Amino acid sequence: MTRTVLVARLDNAGDVLLQGPLVRAVAAGAERVVFLASPQGTSAAGLLPGVDSVLTWHCPWIDGAPQPVDAADIAALTERVRAEGVDEAVISTSFHQSPLPLALVLRTAGVARVSAISVDYPGSLLDVRHRVDDDLPEPERALSLARAAGFELPPGDDGRLAVRRPLPAIDQPPGYVVLHPGASVPARAWPAERCAAAVDELTDAGWRVLVTGGPGERQLHAPVAGRRGVDLGGETSLAEMAALLDGAAAVVVGNTGPAHLAAAVGTPVVSLFSPVVPAVRWAPYGVPTVLLGDQSAPCRDTRARECPVPGHPCLSSVTAADVVAAVEKLVTA
Repeated sequence: MTRTVLVARLDNAGDVLLQGPLVRAVAAGAERVVFLASPQGTSAAGLLPGVDSVLTWHCPWIDGAPQPVDAADIAALTERVRAEGVDEAVISTSFHQSPLPLALVLRTAGVARVSAISVDYPGSLLDVRHRVDDDLPEPERALSLARAAGFELPPGDDGRLAVRRPLPAIDQPPGYVVLHPGASVPARAWPAERCAAAVDELTDAGWRVLVTGGPGERQLHAPVAGRRGVDLGGETSLAEMAALLDGAAAVVVGNTGPAHLAAAVGTPVVSLFSPVVPAVRWAPYGVPTVLLGDQSAPCRDTRARECPVPGHPCLSSVTAADVVAAVEKLVTA
């Protein structure tokens, strides 16, 4: 059994949650798993079963708001990895990210074996250069890397997303729907006025609607909740958010972190999915899902952060009535 394996995923919380099956496969073949995460992904890494410790690092070639490259910072990361006694590393990246800069850093830290998916020639940076069809769901893509590196899920593991349990207790009676109006990428957000209308129509349909959001989104989630929804924006840790989603009948959310957190606790998702990235890769994984949004819209596969089409038609075409119908479909199913 390998002693200490480092798993790296250096972007957002949702991306980290999608590494759950990979992490559990690595943990089944290692004595200890260290997860290297970005500041945005650290809390999610701590929720993954199989992770023993988390290192946080702001990566200058992956982060959407990168800091300048700092030689002292790179050297400090090298020493932290060396101090952890890492024997092997599995570097998980999205299809448009390169694992090779991190592989170089890990080599200088003395990591003896490094595996990653790479379309570029890695020279001596990788021991396992895995290649894969990019039109796989992201958790399956990551798990295929773990297998290429020699790690398999333990018997009885279904390969779905998961979080550590028990989750924190929450003071919410059953019979509610969670609506999360924000998104880390503006092009993936359902218009706020549609979210507010959905709160009203879901309430009319008999649901209590809990509106969630981050601490910096007060100007979004408070008006969306209005007088009829329950505004919980900025009031929950990630673990508390997981517990809140776990108790929901359904979650209404765009293609952003809480969609994957809902999948990780097994809650059905109404996915307001902008096609700027492919749904086959990034839709909620392993749970009942209704996908709303025009998947053939002109923004398809552009990876745009801001909507490139006036009026945001891919998601503005979705109505509050569509969301209510989708919730009822998931609940009755």
